[in-house]
Amino acid sequence: MSSNDLIELFNTEFGKLENLVNEVNLEDQLSVNQIISIYYQITSVTSMIEVMKQQIDNSDSNSLEKISNAEHFISKKFNSVIHPKIMTNITNSISEITENLQSLNSEQKSKQTIENEAKLYEKLREIMSTKEFVKQYDAGLSDD
Repeated sequence: MSSNDLIELFNTEFGKLENLVNEVNLEDQLSVNQIISIYYQITSVTSMIEVMKQQIDNSDSNSLEKISNAEHFISKKFNSVIHPKIMTNITNSISEITENLQSLNSEQKSKQTIENEAKLYEKLREIMSTKEFVKQYDAGLSDD
């Protein structure tokens, strides 16, 4: 892959990341798919930055500036603002679902109540596994 192809691919992937982050900024509640998409994209862009740093000539100031801007965006906007917001969102969702499940009367349950409870347990499982995925990213931040 040539340097120009790499820069072009990087620009495309970074543009996707910016769009995802800006969407997240506008929403209070995020779906599991949105959360996974944004962490996938951030990991992809971060990996590309590492590859580009090794392959791009230091005299290519335009590309180096793009890399620097992307690193700044990830650090200041995602890691400092969006990532903590997502962690809080996940934690609050887990607490809310857990409280709902605990408040359900365990005595006489209708078929509807049992179905609703099953859906809540499934949602809780999905959010808890997403939390583990997000915590892996968090652990990577701590290693830096």
